[in-house]
Amino acid sequence: MSGETGRVQVARVVVDVPLAHLDRPFDYAVPEKFADVVQAGCRVRVRFHGRLVDGVVWELGDTTEFSGTLQPLSHVPSGEPVLTPQVARLVRAVADRYAGTASDVLRLALPPRRAAAEKRPSPTPEELPEPPDPAGFARYQAGPALLTALAEGRPARAVWTALPGEDWPTRLVELCRAALSGRRGSLVVVPDGKDLDRLTAAAQRLLPADSFTVLRADDSPEKRYRRFLAASRGAAQVVLGTRAAMFAPVRELGLVVVWDDGDDLHSDDHAPYPHARDVLVQRAWLDSCAAVVAGTSRTAEAALLVESAWAHELVADRAVLRAAAPRVQALGDDFELARDPAARTARLPSLAYEAARKALAAGAPVLVQVPRRGYVPSLSCARCRAPARCAACAGPLGISPRPGPGGTRIPACRWCARPAATFDCPHCHATKLRAAVVGESRTAEELARAFPGTTVRTSGSTSGVLASVPAGPALVVATPGAEPVAEGGYGAALLLDSWALLGRADLRAGEETLRRWTNASALVRPASAGGLVIVAADAAHPVAQALVRWDPAWLAERELADRRELGFPPVTRMASLAGSPAALAEFLAAARLPGDADLLGPVPERPRPGQEGERERYLVRVPRTDGGALAHALAEVQGVRSAKKAPEHVRVQLDPLDLV
Repeated sequence: MSGETGRVQVARVVVDVPLAHLDRPFDYAVPEKFADVVQAGCRVRVRFHGRLVDGVVWELGDTTEFSGTLQPLSHVPSGEPVLTPQVARLVRAVADRYAGTASDVLRLALPPRRAAAEKRPSPTPEELPEPPDPAGFARYQAGPALLTALAEGRPARAVWTALPGEDWPTRLVELCRAALSGRRGSLVVVPDGKDLDRLTAAAQRLLPADSFTVLRADDSPEKRYRRFLAASRGAAQVVLGTRAAMFAPVRELGLVVVWDDGDDLHSDDHAPYPHARDVLVQRAWLDSCAAVVAGTSRTAEAALLVESAWAHELVADRAVLRAAAPRVQALGDDFELARDPAARTARLPSLAYEAARKALAAGAPVLVQVPRRGYVPSLSCARCRAPARCAACAGPLGISPRPGPGGTRIPACRWCARPAATFDCPHCHATKLRAAVVGESRTAEELARAFPGTTVRTSGSTSGVLASVPAGPALVVATPGAEPVAEGGYGAALLLDSWALLGRADLRAGEETLRRWTNASALVRPASAGGLVIVAADAAHPVAQALVRWDPAWLAERELADRRELGFPPVTRMASLAGSPAALAEFLAAARLPGDADLLGPVPERPRPGQEGERERYLVRVPRTDGGALAHALAEVQGVRSAKKAPEHVRVQLDPLDLV
């Protein structure tokens, strides 16, 4: 067959089949009728094990190692090369890093095809812009040097800690403009649509028309595919987007940026569960381009990039920081406790009340951050404080923000929605309930009573997310991530219920709490303009100290040191294995784990939707240098079980955010 196939064009196709043992390209003959259409990276339809399936041409060749007769391509929907060679290399690297398959990653990387979008020509961008004004980055040490490096096409890498009150969308677009002035493309990934809207508005001001495109999950399929094509065809050299844009086919890629990398929205919840920060760092290495990991705070992963010298810090000196930051005061400091003994336990102590009153009197809005959404999302027994559970399904009881008939609010199950008109505690048989957690809706009611006549706005999942609020006296109650931008900045911010954040049994509880606090506090006016942040936390707590001193780098370095001592990520790599006890025992018996792998568990795992029966979870820990070997071993077992048609699936996730 080798002599015959030497005269036939061969397409190596990755088929869209979710089986681990089929994670490789398969050779197909290119019929003469498709010879002028097929390109590397285009979509095709092929017959695979008797079924017609979708696939992507990984590459074209003239020979094959297959000894039999090659099947021909069945159909070529389009010759559009949607998978560039650079993205194909990234897809393989991500699949190998996360013990996944190329077909799984391709589902995340390529949007569904829309024929109408392919027929529309992509607009030609205007001339290249001039480099941006370096004044915006002049407040940061080495900031102008970073812009110069981008304009010259050098692979500069930085971990940028933005100043309070920074117009970060404008700064990120300036980075893109610097790269674009040197004929290099850029890719910026932000956590959510609210951030993307601000970034898009800045791009419209600073970048030439048609030089950028925006990829967002809530666009129509046709619009999203059309914008994707603008990038893959090279018409738009700057791509802005949320998590799915991390695989965008940017031509001549010169810069990748991730904003607020600690946000869990950057972690994809589809196999193989990649994280946008890690994917972009991988792209920077594969494509030898610049990379910026940015935010108002800093993660332990970003601290490791700095410690390893892969990236340099981009920070302002302390004098500039003091001029930009609001004054931060913790409720639990000794002076406040001496003046107000109830400050440690009251939800809105006198200091917070006075700060809000003064800001409102000065005509400024006040931000109130509440960790929980809803009205009263969690109830407990008034006597023994045990969590209140539904008598029918054992789900948690809560109170909805929507009143029932007659304006009453009756507790109901948050799982099955059954009302709980009566309650009998199974532990102490008490019949009264109390609020275990207060959400943003109930907080807004309490503040409306405390500040009569003041406008109260809410921003969160139950009430909708506000993008911005006007200047003027108002109370804005928001959940983390939903804080709107205030015109002229907030006069004060109250960070309530810190126990709900700091008390979580989570490896990332400290850095996540500081990230949420700094994101909210960065919206407050500087101290010179009267800006004040009140945080309801013990002033001696390291996270509170980091906020008071506005030093997220210090906390990130401390977190990294603690995790190194305890053997936790990112110093090590961990894999989560979840499934039935029998399936896990079979999986681990077949796994050829690295010699120094540490097996932790099993622990019970609550079944996910659609799952039944007992489930357990193991954690496998290895040194960071053995992360590739661990991923290979797990992928190997998945392939063997797939080939044997194992009846039970084991969920494999590397570097999970949640280790509890």
